[in-house]
Amino acid sequence: MTDEGDLVHGVWLSAVAGDGIQQSVGLLEALLEAHTIRRLELPVHTMLPAVLRQLLLPVVIDALGVPRTRQEWGERFHRGRFSQDEQDRLAHYLGPRYGDRFRLFDAERPFAQVPGLESLNGETKTAAQLVPSVASGNNVPLFSALSEADELLLSPGEAALWLLHVHCWDTASIKTGAVGDPQAKSGKTTGNPTGPLGQLGVVVPTGETLYETLLLNMPILPDGLESADRPQWAWDERPAGLGCKSPAEAAWSERPATGLLDLLTFQARRVRLIVCETPQGLRVHRAIVSAGDRLVQTPEFEPHTAWQHTAKPKKGQPHRRPRRHASGRAAWQGLATLLAMTLPVQGDGPYTSLLLRQIGDLQGGGVLSGRYRLGVETSGLEYGTQSAVVENAIGDDLPLPVKALLAQDDWLREALLECVAQADQVARALDGLNNDLRRAAGGDPLPRDKGSRPSAQFLHSLDGTMRRLLAGLRTVEEDDEELLERAQLAWEQCVQIAADREASSVLAAAPPRAVVGRTVRSGDKEFVYRSGKALGIFRSRLADVLTRVAEERRVQREEAATV
Repeated sequence: MTDEGDLVHGVWLSAVAGDGIQQSVGLLEALLEAHTIRRLELPVHTMLPAVLRQLLLPVVIDALGVPRTRQEWGERFHRGRFSQDEQDRLAHYLGPRYGDRFRLFDAERPFAQVPGLESLNGETKTAAQLVPSVASGNNVPLFSALSEADELLLSPGEAALWLLHVHCWDTASIKTGAVGDPQAKSGKTTGNPTGPLGQLGVVVPTGETLYETLLLNMPILPDGLESADRPQWAWDERPAGLGCKSPAEAAWSERPATGLLDLLTFQARRVRLIVCETPQGLRVHRAIVSAGDRLVQTPEFEPHTAWQHTAKPKKGQPHRRPRRHASGRAAWQGLATLLAMTLPVQGDGPYTSLLLRQIGDLQGGGVLSGRYRLGVETSGLEYGTQSAVVENAIGDDLPLPVKALLAQDDWLREALLECVAQADQVARALDGLNNDLRRAAGGDPLPRDKGSRPSAQFLHSLDGTMRRLLAGLRTVEEDDEELLERAQLAWEQCVQIAADREASSVLAAAPPRAVVGRTVRSGDKEFVYRSGKALGIFRSRLADVLTRVAEERRVQREEAATV
C-alpha cells in the first residue's frame, strides 16, 4: 500500500485467485477483477463482514444501484462479472466522484475517521485498542503475545482493516471523551453499546468468486434505495432534516439507520489513526477511539442476521430480535435456525436471514440453480464483563444445499434437520452415560457449566462427516428418495461408529467400582447405578435415535438366523 494510504489504488487487500495464487490488490482492482478472485484472505473470521459492509458492498450498491427484480439480479449474477459500463461507473465513482474520500491519512477527510480528533485529557492510546486479540486496557486476551506496554505498529493496510473492524465489532462500556463531544463527561463517555455487528450472529452467504459473493449479499429492493440514503463517505449529501451528526466530527447521536447504505457503513465510533515514520514506511502506532453513533434498534432490513421471532413481545420490544451464535458450536449445529424459512405463525421461534430467504426465493423462481455451490460463513464475538472485553471469537463456514432454502418444499430441509437432531440426541445420550458412570463410581454428575464432556469430542468428530453430507446433498434431486435415504443411512452409520468409540473411552475411564455400582435413594424411590445398566440404557437410546442403523442390524440378524 502506498505511503498516502490510498485505499482505491494502494495494494492492501490480500486476494486469492481461482488458481490459488495470492496477491495484494487495491479497492478498485478488487472490484474490477472480482470475477477472478475466489476469496479475500483476511486476518480473522469477523473481518469478512466488516470489509463487505463498510466498503465493498456500499461502493457497488451506491455506484450501480441495487437489483429491483429477481430477473435483474439473475442477469447480473449469471453475467459472472461487472460489464464494461459497470466497470466504468465503478472507476468514476472511485475516481473523480469520491476517490479523494478513500485516503486513510488525508489531512482534511481521512477515511472513516475524524480529522484532528483529540481526547479531553490530551492522551492517545496504542494501536492495540483496534485489535481485539491484543491486550489493551481491560481487554486482556489470555494468549496475547503483546502487553499494553508493547508498541504495536500497523501497516496502512492492516490499519485500514482494523479500522473497518472497530466500527463493526468494538467493545462496549467506557470510551475516551473527545474534544467537541457535548455528551462526554469527566474525560469519558459511558453507556456505549458494542459495534452493530457485536449484537448479531452474523451470517454471510458466499459464492465461488468475490463477484458472486457480492451479488449474494445484495438485497433485491423493488423500490430501490431510499432517496436520502447515503454511505458514510457521502454524509454531506444527507438531508439536514434527518438529524444525523457528521461522522467527520466528534459529536454523535443515537438514531435509527436511514437506509441500507447508512446501515452498512454505520459509524459506531469516532476514530483517529496516528502515524509515525519507520524504516519500513508509515505505520500506525497510536489511535483515539471515542463514542460514535448508536443504533437505536436493529432494523428488519438488516441483511446479515437470523432472527428470534416472539409472538407476544414485552411492551416496547419488537417482534423480531437478532439471534446470536452459541459459543463452542459448529455452524451446522445451528442449521435449524439457518433453515427456518417461514415465520412462526404461532408461538416463538427462529427465522432465517433476509439474504438466505432471498436465495431460496431465487432458486424457487428458477433464477438460481438448485445445484449451485452455496457457502455460508458465520461469525460473532462473545463479550464479557458488561461487553467491555472480548472473551471468544466465533467463526465457521459450511456448504449449504440451495434446495434446502425452498420455503414451500421442505423434503431436503427436514432430512438435514433430522441429521442434526440425531447428532444432538446421541451427544446427550453420551453425556447421560458419563453421568451414570460417575454416579455408579460414587460421584456426582458434572455441573451443567463445568467439566469436559464426551459430547464435545463426539460432535467435533462428526464435523467433517456433516460437511461432506451437506456438500453431497447439493446435487440430490427431489424425486431421488433412494439416494437421500442412502445418505441418511450412511450418516447414521458414521454417528454410530463415533458414538461407540466415545462410549468405549468413557467406559475405559470408569473405575472398577462402577461395575458393582451403588444404590441412591431419593425420597421413597431407589435408583441403582452400575456400568452394565448405564451401557444398556445408552444402547437403547441409540437404537431409538438411529432407527435406520437399528433396522439394518435387525435385518442382518434375521438373515444370519436363517442361514
